Amino acid sequence: MSLKKNILANYFSQIYVAIIGIALLPLYMKYMGSEAYGLVGFFTTLQSLFALLDIGLTPTIARETSRFRGAAISALFYRQLYRALAILFSFIAVIGGGLLLAFSEVLAIEWLNTESLPLNEVILSVQIMSLSIACRWMTGLFRGVITGSEKLVWLSFFNIIIASTRFGGVLISMYIFGFTPLVFFIHQLLIILVEFVILGYQANRLLPKLGFSGEKIGWSLQPVKRVLKFSLTVAFTAAIWVCVTQIDKLVLSGVLSLSDYGYFSIAVLVASGIMLVSGPVSNALMPRMAKLYAENKHDEMIYYYRKSTQLVTVIAGSVSISLILNAKTLLVLWTGNLELVDNSAPILKLYALGNLFLCIAAFSYYLQYAKGNLKYHFIGNVGLALLLIPSIIFMAQRFGGVGAGYVWVVVNACFFFFWVAYIHYKLEKGLHLKWLFNDVLKVILPGAIIAVVFSITYQLLDLNSFWVGLFTLIFSSLIILLSTLLSSQFGVKFNKGSKKVL
Repeated sequence: MSLKKNILANYFSQIYVAIIGIALLPLYMKYMGSEAYGLVGFFTTLQSLFALLDIGLTPTIARETSRFRGAAISALFYRQLYRALAILFSFIAVIGGGLLLAFSEVLAIEWLNTESLPLNEVILSVQIMSLSIACRWMTGLFRGVITGSEKLVWLSFFNIIIASTRFGGVLISMYIFGFTPLVFFIHQLLIILVEFVILGYQANRLLPKLGFSGEKIGWSLQPVKRVLKFSLTVAFTAAIWVCVTQIDKLVLSGVLSLSDYGYFSIAVLVASGIMLVSGPVSNALMPRMAKLYAENKHDEMIYYYRKSTQLVTVIAGSVSISLILNAKTLLVLWTGNLELVDNSAPILKLYALGNLFLCIAAFSYYLQYAKGNLKYHFIGNVGLALLLIPSIIFMAQRFGGVGAGYVWVVVNACFFFFWVAYIHYKLEKGLHLKWLFNDVLKVILPGAIIAVVFSITYQLLDLNSFWVGLFTLIFSSLIILLSTLLSSQFGVKFNKGSKKVL
């Protein structure tokens, strides 16, 4: 399967998942209420925090699958490693899910600021969340095998089906049984169980057969030792990464009322569409780069690295700039809720800009992942956490979501401009300035300049009119996308055969 097809399939599924999730959100708010939707936002935060228990297992199995396909490890070792990781996944799922279940009442009573929802319903909802999170986290092992095998077209269409049943199907369930949090979370649990079974079946189909040599897989955890250094480095940096990206949401879930937290969650959800842009590329790029590095194809690896950077910059840059420019217009057209617009639009603008820095900076991690050297990623994330976490707590407690948003922008901008430069200097001397100016800034600056022109023009228009607002939103977004596209190498013929990359 070609990298292009994998990326296109990923984009198709990610865009679909983002659209259906965001498009149906006003219906959740309308029929469930902002406080009940605050529980949904808390569920999303808990899922992200549960990733702290991953201890690097998912990236490890994905990378080792790619290395097996590149003939860097044997089929026997790969099967032994898979079984060992399956044991660890199962153990951690039981422990982690059990802890969430045990503390569900404490979370519901002591942490969440409920106003009108019945307390027993909130407690039961948190208990169902615990089971759902543990089951869905287990699918990380299966997704790692499928991703490392580059079966991303199949995975993309499967994600579309699951998203349709999770986001759309839940409205049918709530229409029949009632628009309550309990119905919502029971529906999610049932879909997650179906997801677990199908992904497990597909992953096991992709495992290599050992033939009749008499080799036994066994039940030892010994194979994990060979990848322990890489796995633990991923684990620690992933734990910090989760803290970095979720600490604002966790702090605000305890500071804000569930109703206000619902408004904050909406802004963050819309802004997270920018991160979805990089997801399809990273899912396809990381196993390909790891495979090329294992095959000693350095120039080809860097070629894909820079080409993919430009692709993400074109799309993520366009989406981010458009969201910053049209935040209020988008929220008005989408929800028609002026109270929501006033509370969410300023937060949306800040998170849109911060997420743009974040998703482009993530490319330095893809390079380290391919080379199996995460030392600088580890150091950088420790520094990022030490700076971001106390700042987020301080600002969020005093200024709410807007304060957290300002910290998010400043810290991620510093990481992008300074630490990524250092990583490139250490791993690929001579790459950074070409990457920064040709693959990022040259692509994104025209769109930013056009956005400034549009913002001045908007002062002359009546954006309270539905049709004027819709036209300006679509037209400005298309112009910004076109300007970034024409500024990239995708606007001209790509000379793939050249040894001198880009």
